[in-house]
Amino acid sequence: MKRQKGARRGGVKIGLLVILAVLVLAFGTVGAIGIYRYVSSENKTTKIGFEDIGELATQSAYCTEVNVTEASTEFYGVKIPFMQSKYIYSYDVVIKAGFDFNEIEWFVKDKTIEIRLPEAKILSNEIDTDSFKLYHESESIFQRISMTENNEAVAALRQEAAEKAVENGLLENARKNAEIILTGFFASAYDLKVYHIKFVDR
Repeated sequence: MKRQKGARRGGVKIGLLVILAVLVLAFGTVGAIGIYRYVSSENKTTKIGFEDIGELATQSAYCTEVNVTEASTEFYGVKIPFMQSKYIYSYDVVIKAGFDFNEIEWFVKDKTIEIRLPEAKILSNEIDTDSFKLYHESESIFQRISMTENNEAVAALRQEAAEKAVENGLLENARKNAEIILTGFFASAYDLKVYHIKFVDR
């Protein structure tokens, strides 16, 4: 009988230890889950999305440029017949303007977000080769247009397109669109009902 009582007591002790172990494990699991949830809920985005962007084109201009490339031989100001080559053609040129985000500075003071913008600049000036149209072509075997001359003519065409785009407000429109886009970026991180955005020239 004593052995049986001892066995029961031993069984009770083992049972209590098992229950305690289960409870500790359960509380430990709940605690671990609670800590994980708490830490994850405290995570915050510390960077505005545009900080990871190198350049942002905020305005594009499309120009169709007609170019005349000509080479001729003259004698006392008079072009010698059959000694001249001439091409008249056009290309569409796409000019994009915007900003380098590494040059943009911003500060938060009280309830004002001050964004300092540099001057807008041309980011790219590309010819759409599929838009090529040839209007006139005449080539003399005695006076050919070299590749160097042709490349110089195309470079001048691109430069003229860029100048016309700037004259027609390309950079001003790029600035206006940048303010709209940046306002959207900051709205994702700040309540613009509370904060005021102020754009200034850098």
